[in-house]
Amino acid sequence: MATTTDSLRVTVTEGTNMAAALSPDKTQIAMDLQGTIWVLPATGGTARPITDALGDCRQPNWSPDGKRIAFHAFWDGRYHIWAVSKEGGKPQQLTTGLYDDREPHWSPDGKRILFASDRSGNYDIWQLTLADGKLTQLTHDTGNDFNPAFSPDGSQIAFISDRTDAPGVYVITPGSTEKIVSPSAAKLAGVSWQPDGSHLFYNALNKTQSGLETVLLAGGKTDMLTEPADDVFPFRASWFGANEYLYTASGLLKRGKIGSATAQTIPFQAIVALPRNTYKRKIYDFDSQKPQPVMGIKGPAISPDGQQIAFAALGDLWLLAKGAKAPERLTQGPAMDMEPTWSPDGKKLAYVSDRAGNMDVWIRDLQTGQDRMLVDMSDDLHFPSWSPDGSKVAFYQSDARNAWGRSTLYSADVTYTADVTVPKTKKLHESVFVPSQASWSPDGKTIAISALHPYSSRYREGVSEVLLLSLDGKNDRYVTPAPGHSLGTRSQNGPVWSPDGTKMAYVLDGLLWVTDVQPDGTIQGTPRQLTTEQTDTPTWTGDSKSLLFLATNALKQVYLADGHVENHPMELTWQTSEPTGLIVVHAGRLFDGKSDTYRNNVDILIDGNRIREILPHQAGRPGKLIDASTKTVIPGLFEMHTHQHAMVGEKIGRLWLSFGITSVREPGADPYDALERKESWASGVRPGPRQFFTGGLTDGTRIYYGAATSINSDEQLDRELNRAVNLGYDLIKTYVRMPDAMQQRITTFAHAHGLPVSSHEIFPAMRYDVDAVEHIGGTSRRGYSPKITAMNRSYQDVIQLIAKSGMNITPTASLQGGFSVLTTKDPGLFENRQYKAFYSEEYSNALQASSAQYAKISPGYLSNFGNLQKGVKALVDAGAHVTTGTDSPFVPYGMSLHTELQSFVGAGLTPYQALRSATLWAAETVGVSKDLGSIEPGKVADLVIVNGDPLTRIIDVLNVDQVIKNGEVFTLDALLMKP
Repeated sequence: MATTTDSLRVTVTEGTNMAAALSPDKTQIAMDLQGTIWVLPATGGTARPITDALGDCRQPNWSPDGKRIAFHAFWDGRYHIWAVSKEGGKPQQLTTGLYDDREPHWSPDGKRILFASDRSGNYDIWQLTLADGKLTQLTHDTGNDFNPAFSPDGSQIAFISDRTDAPGVYVITPGSTEKIVSPSAAKLAGVSWQPDGSHLFYNALNKTQSGLETVLLAGGKTDMLTEPADDVFPFRASWFGANEYLYTASGLLKRGKIGSATAQTIPFQAIVALPRNTYKRKIYDFDSQKPQPVMGIKGPAISPDGQQIAFAALGDLWLLAKGAKAPERLTQGPAMDMEPTWSPDGKKLAYVSDRAGNMDVWIRDLQTGQDRMLVDMSDDLHFPSWSPDGSKVAFYQSDARNAWGRSTLYSADVTYTADVTVPKTKKLHESVFVPSQASWSPDGKTIAISALHPYSSRYREGVSEVLLLSLDGKNDRYVTPAPGHSLGTRSQNGPVWSPDGTKMAYVLDGLLWVTDVQPDGTIQGTPRQLTTEQTDTPTWTGDSKSLLFLATNALKQVYLADGHVENHPMELTWQTSEPTGLIVVHAGRLFDGKSDTYRNNVDILIDGNRIREILPHQAGRPGKLIDASTKTVIPGLFEMHTHQHAMVGEKIGRLWLSFGITSVREPGADPYDALERKESWASGVRPGPRQFFTGGLTDGTRIYYGAATSINSDEQLDRELNRAVNLGYDLIKTYVRMPDAMQQRITTFAHAHGLPVSSHEIFPAMRYDVDAVEHIGGTSRRGYSPKITAMNRSYQDVIQLIAKSGMNITPTASLQGGFSVLTTKDPGLFENRQYKAFYSEEYSNALQASSAQYAKISPGYLSNFGNLQKGVKALVDAGAHVTTGTDSPFVPYGMSLHTELQSFVGAGLTPYQALRSATLWAAETVGVSKDLGSIEPGKVADLVIVNGDPLTRIIDVLNVDQVIKNGEVFTLDALLMKP
């Protein structure tokens, strides 16, 4: 149960990326500080909130009579236009529907409101007539048009456009042609008119500054009004008079004057109350060797005759005969064998395995037991799928970022014999962003996948729909059985074409559905719901009469004729591998994770998997001696933010350990994929760190990544939350389109079950006790971040709210420029022994090329990294709880944690503070500091032996010599050697 202590009051005096608007009578300012609309006197003072904290209310705009304020808000999980009295009270919703409506601007006569919306397939300018609710689309370009503003006389409209051929500021007179008035390659936002209509003001973000720019409408002359040091926010200015204007910059409300280089600050304070609730955390038992049921069941598939189920678990392929409880192990060894799929005749399995180095496609003949490689490519392969005639296998080749990037669809000819070492492969389609497993039409002419269908190119989110790929030259096309509704996670959750070609099965809202289809995949008829319990990975029997599915942790089969469900119980267990015997580590220097100085010349006595004692060195102690007398021993490191995938193969476990990482926290994964890793590593099937995991990214009605779960109802959310408990999640991660009311409900449930919650949000998330926030920047549904500006600056609101609330932050500085900055400064990092063992030269070249490209398209990405570091330092100085994570594989697994540590030290933290973030503080955040995070008697033996002096030189943490995880010793040489 949660217990509440007195709430804490935080006085906020600066705002990060806040918009402000001046009332028509010039006496009041409305601002959207951290997603709440506040009103204060125009001369400054104490602000009062006029909306609740749960709406993510943004970009206020006053009605001409000064009585109401329009804004866009996210209460129902989509941005709509709302209005509220300046005194507060119940807000009125002005737009509705599946689409996002943003950036309202009132007409001078008060009868209309302009806004930007993605209602037409991209962002256009729309007009709402308030009297009758009529909506009129005013722009129609295929580019995105946004940030509209009426001219002072209401006759013209200015807006920003990102049109590829002609980006810039436009003016349109409704009913006539639009005209570009300020062509610009800079990133523009927040256009407004000078009161006399002569100039437009807008925010321009270029390589050196985020400034307030103006353009003279007669002639198009532009002028930058602000200095590079002024961090101008991307919102409309408003006017005190002909020459004085209100704008927001550098955390402040500012009053600028045309012709003056300095602006006056309008002081404000907003008082935010934060609760101080505690709850009982999940209990961990790191000593039990009791057999536990295997739950990391990957990709179960039923045979065409319905008599056998193939699946992957504990790194191997298994076969469960119908009616038997004990499955037969088909493959065994250090390699990872995954994703079995049946040939149409039921005599073979295609699967992926890294036994030859990386993940390739293999075929097993079930009659002879022989395995042969079908396809070997330089990048990892995944999701094999047989053609209906059994002659081909389709599969994907991934990019270097694996499951979080793009994949290219190929097919291989199974019967090709001209040269058995180089099977005939054919590229079927250009790369697709995180697609699902391919499903063939019975005639072999079409492949159905689940793919992202974005609402616009301005923001990346959309819904997962069925994408039909024609193999005979016709255009691709999206079809969906549930318009405006996202299908299940894009992995092995459908669409799955029935063998007779008449139906498609798919997961929607966590349940199994089936719909009738035409031979080309066109959906017809009314879809039918087949299950009422959490469903994953459906596969058809050959007669098209039933489907196997995974129901949380049980295999079940549903029959279409009468809907009855059959259970397939299975007994398969694993147990924790635990060493026995005594080990004595003679440490020349010991950093225990708690003190900022070393203990010198000590013996760490390890009994089994725990530290028994730490004593002054004495020769001849009983036990196996590890001589680290010239080395430094530190606690095992935590990687607090990574996303993994079986596609990387067995090497990822060795990789983590080789970099001194003995625990990983994974805030977003296919839960069965994560469980397979967790169980394999813990049982000793493969070497690897401890795994603390969650399932998919719990998201709202729109999603982006393949691993995102789109939540559309309370019932669906209940199923997902119950699965989290039943599968033993270590945390719940909500994603960027999750509305606050639902996130609050998730947090209450999670805390009642001892689980922490993390998200990308700080406020109001911390107000209802969300435990942690990922990224100091990171993706935001707003198009800008409430935590950091485009110039990489975080202001007093962010620093104080995070520090005072106790919310943990994992800044992922390496993701946000740190890795590129540090490897550019020190290319020698690419020569590191571990890095070279696990990453190819081609990968490194591609990585450096993408860093250069990102720096080009994102102004200030590298040059402003020092500002981000200042934010990290300010957080730690203010008392915030900060941990190290990277969001790998967007930056390389393993190495990026070390650039994170180096970024922290470059920010001004001591090496001790950086290491504490990666050890004890990380363990506290995960909820395991009783057992992990420091080297103390009674704690679990997770430690790293390094050469050098890491409390003086943080880069020395890379000099790993040996790693001990759970009392088991691994030398670096052994970790770098392929099994």
